[in-house]
Amino acid sequence: MVENKNEEATEKKSLNFIESAVENDIKEGKNGGRVQTRFPPEPNGYLHIGHAKAICMDFGMAEKHNGICNLRFDDTNPLKEDVEYVDSIMEDIRWLGFQWENVYYASDYFQYLWDFAIALIKEGKAYIDEQSADGIARQKGTPTEPGTNSPFRDRPVGQSLELFHKMNSGEIEEGAMVLRAKIDMAHSNMHFRDPIIYRVIKHPHHRTKDTWKAYPMYDFAHGQSDYVEGVTHSLCTLEFEVHRPLYDYFIDQLKAVPELVKEESYRPRQIEFNRLNLTYTVMSKRKLLTLVKENLVNGWDDPRMPTICGFRRRGYSPEAIRKFVDMIGYTKYEALNDISLLEAAVRNDLNKRATRVSAVLNPVKLIITNYPEGKVEEMETTNNPEDETAGKHTIEFSRELWIEREDFAENAPKKFFRMTPGQEVRLKSAYIVKCTGCKKNQAGEVQEIYCQYDPETKSGMPDSGRKVKGTLHWLSCAHCLPAEVRLYDRLFNVENPGAEPNVDFRELLNPDSLKILTNCFVEKYTTLLPPLSYLQFQRTGYFNIDKDATLDKLIFNRTVSLKDTWNKINNTQEK
Repeated sequence: MVENKNEEATEKKSLNFIESAVENDIKEGKNGGRVQTRFPPEPNGYLHIGHAKAICMDFGMAEKHNGICNLRFDDTNPLKEDVEYVDSIMEDIRWLGFQWENVYYASDYFQYLWDFAIALIKEGKAYIDEQSADGIARQKGTPTEPGTNSPFRDRPVGQSLELFHKMNSGEIEEGAMVLRAKIDMAHSNMHFRDPIIYRVIKHPHHRTKDTWKAYPMYDFAHGQSDYVEGVTHSLCTLEFEVHRPLYDYFIDQLKAVPELVKEESYRPRQIEFNRLNLTYTVMSKRKLLTLVKENLVNGWDDPRMPTICGFRRRGYSPEAIRKFVDMIGYTKYEALNDISLLEAAVRNDLNKRATRVSAVLNPVKLIITNYPEGKVEEMETTNNPEDETAGKHTIEFSRELWIEREDFAENAPKKFFRMTPGQEVRLKSAYIVKCTGCKKNQAGEVQEIYCQYDPETKSGMPDSGRKVKGTLHWLSCAHCLPAEVRLYDRLFNVENPGAEPNVDFRELLNPDSLKILTNCFVEKYTTLLPPLSYLQFQRTGYFNIDKDATLDKLIFNRTVSLKDTWNKINNTQEK
């Protein structure tokens, strides 16, 4: 019995603060003990890894408690929204491994929100303000000084009602007037100082077309959409913490309008958690859009982008991203997470799932002078030593091979265990060979390397006790395929590009974030694998097959190196 209690205590201790809050609500029977969440993206851009953290929380919490999570698009600003973004958001959520219960839009509730706004006007709790945006901002005061009342704050209810209808009929120009909630211009929380709840936007909506000209603000639409939908736990990032009192205020006002009330005991609860921030990365949608529009990257799914589709194209698995989110956890404190933690999670994941293949990125020819001309052998190689079910495939071996240029040194340093005259190495899955020399061109560059093989050392033969310290990968010159290899690295040169004062973030871009190698060779076996397949180029790094690759043009993207070479290089430079 004691052991079971200890196990239970350990499980409870491991809960984060949101999980604890939700479980307490269930135990207290709030909202009938049910759990309903929502993921509410604005369809004005592609999702990034910060959204992945929210997705894991919203969908994961509902999944854990046999509840439901709805996908609700916050389409309250038709100027920025596009169906393209709606489709991409759905694709990204599915790819991460989640499925929504229902798809809703804030625009589904425009009539409901309109009716609520009318009720507030009739009760003297909202009014039409004709001040300019600058005027409203000035009279709001400061965090230490109270605001001053708008000259329109006490206008007659009937007049506000009439003008509100005109805002939506098209008779009022954008910026000419807004609807404000009448709360408290001296409130310590500046969000309570008569917040704007409706403005005029004369732009067709992607769903409602020209039906509406007056659109609700996010603070007004958010809580009310949660309420009408039946959300029990509205999980948000920390920037909405100061908005929570206003969220609760509008729920209170809504529950006072009999015709708009759901069941009396029901009430949604907002809980905030920290955002996901990464070093050498920007998460601002505005900056990401700038990168795309100014062609500083190659679209939203450029593998250097922190977008979910960018990570997918680069070769990250959804499991790796979810594991990383689980590693960093959820707290009430903002933090800058080291991107090397994400890369470590990716390496750990791909080590277990990536198919091992040979690829030579900087080739030089190796000729086995005592190997019979015209002879071709098929060597068996393991697809993944970490996965017994992954199977094996064959690779051709012949007299002339490609090896990496860096694997040869004519005058090698003391602990160089690769190809050098007089030294033996093993060719992976093949034979032990001994280097006998090389041939150079007039510029002194190595053109060909020569070696001899021992036919009694083929991989799989009985171990003779002969040991060599180096093992090299290779490709048969006559049996491999040319390929383009894209080496991706961190997009920015500085750790926190969003925090650099008085510097345009464009100036902080890493000029070496993409290197394209065109004189590369890969195994023919890769043509049997579908796009986006996870690969390990042996001794080089993790790669995947680009979505645009064809049999006529093979393209591979580096997902991540085998080791954290970035930190190693930078630490050396600092010393």
